[in-house]
Amino acid sequence: MTNRAEAVVNLSAIKANVATLKAKAGVDLMAVVKADAYGHGLVPVAKAALDGEATWLGVALLEEAIALRAAGITAPILAWLVPPGSDFQSAVDNDIDIAVASIKALDEVSAVKSSKRPRVHLEVDTGMTRGGFLDEWPKIDALHLHGVEIVGIFSHFARADEPGQPQNLSQLNRFKKMVASLESFGYPNLIRHLSNSAATLVDEASSFDMVRTGIAMYGLSPDVKTLGTSKELGLIPAMTLRAKLHLVKKVPAGSPVGYGATAVTKSATKLGLVAMGYADGIPRVAQSAGVSFLGGKAQIIGRVSMDQFVVDLGADSTAQSGDWVTVFGSGADGEYTADDWGAASGSINYEIVTRIGPRVPRIYEP
Repeated sequence: MTNRAEAVVNLSAIKANVATLKAKAGVDLMAVVKADAYGHGLVPVAKAALDGEATWLGVALLEEAIALRAAGITAPILAWLVPPGSDFQSAVDNDIDIAVASIKALDEVSAVKSSKRPRVHLEVDTGMTRGGFLDEWPKIDALHLHGVEIVGIFSHFARADEPGQPQNLSQLNRFKKMVASLESFGYPNLIRHLSNSAATLVDEASSFDMVRTGIAMYGLSPDVKTLGTSKELGLIPAMTLRAKLHLVKKVPAGSPVGYGATAVTKSATKLGLVAMGYADGIPRVAQSAGVSFLGGKAQIIGRVSMDQFVVDLGADSTAQSGDWVTVFGSGADGEYTADDWGAASGSINYEIVTRIGPRVPRIYEP
């Protein structure tokens, strides 16, 4: 059976990006594979990242970590969005490190009955005002830490993709103070981790003992405007999204296209119906992006539908029904990129790759 659309994932690119980032950081690297590895595929990407010498894997959800263990992966894994009431017993039984951001969660983890000591990373709020200990931090004492193995301490930058932004230094200094307070309880060998992809690329002072790389591992820039393109950063985009032209047809000038007739052809042209839509992760609001093919590029015309969108191929196009077109790729051959699609929909490349739905098969290139 031939696919109507597919996301081709280059695992060699993942491996190379991890190696590049780890060499740049000069410390251990946690490969962030949450959200089905940013849409690229949890288990295949995790294995490729470890082949690239990632030392840890990071996920948001406990079930993601358990899936990695079920796939036979034995590398250290940290799950950091594990709220009170979660199945901490399964985390301990599967040798999964748990991020803790509240005394309530810490007490629940400490109560797990097992021959293994629960392994915990304390998440601290250094200024992003999202996850992490803040008002409860001064209340933690040695009693709360009894019964768990404190492996690490970490936080997250809010504006690392804005080099020179004062908040970055403020967060760094606050992190150092919170680390020092934890070390005063007798934990001198903590794994300290603060850097995300952007900080890994531009802020050596924040590397500490380990960096956590997400978007850059997939070959995409954390911010094209402030940090440069993938190529400028020495990264290789790993995903190419392509689809078939379900239909190519000639239409006259003045033809309304799509729901709401939000677009009208200015002249006689050929339109191509691409067999993907917002159910597959194509942003409904996207306007100035499109597809590329052997004969050039074609922009979206009209609204994106649930299962399809239309592109204006041009009157002289030789494209035919059934031809493959590239929705986004690395840009090396002039095709649209995930950055282009992010800009076209008022979003970012992170969302573009992560939202590609399960109806789109992932095809893996070694």
